[in-house]
Amino acid sequence: MTLALAKTLPILLGLSAALASVTALALPTDRDQPIHIQADSSQLDDKQGVAVYTGDVIITQGTMKITGNKVTVTRDDNGDVKTFTSVGNLAYYEQKPAVNKPIVQAWAVTIDYLASQDRIILTDRAKVVNDGNVSTGEKIVYDTVKQIANAGRGTGSKITAPQPRIDMVIQPKKKTDQPQKAQ
Repeated sequence: MTLALAKTLPILLGLSAALASVTALALPTDRDQPIHIQADSSQLDDKQGVAVYTGDVIITQGTMKITGNKVTVTRDDNGDVKTFTSVGNLAYYEQKPAVNKPIVQAWAVTIDYLASQDRIILTDRAKVVNDGNVSTGEKIVYDTVKQIANAGRGTGSKITAPQPRIDMVIQPKKKTDQPQKAQ
């Protein structure tokens, strides 16, 4: 390693760490935001850590929004949310994954949002729209951090609208960095 690189490497590493932390703080993590719930009625079992909300339910936490006819919220022993299970015709989920990314939207008859695993399981008439790309199928498992959708059959699940094949639409990337033509 050259002497100049040895002297500048710690500065470069420190600068890159600082820039990464600024980027991470640009959008407050939704998990740290309060949960707002609107519904026609609710039933809370605090001892079991289960709450059931019914009637045009709307749950928001930061940029995350979940809607449905019935939403069940479960908490772990520490009081942290484990799952949101939304059932509807259709249940709906949306969340903004990062500052410079568009909102991800998802629909299904049943949406299980596993908060601690950053995963959503969409079952029956499942659909995910992410930056113009669309995935549909009987069941979709969506990783909200990696933004990866796995679609397929809803085996072992009650499916109201069988869809034996998945359907995906992938948009072409926008070419904004094309070199200028010489005149």
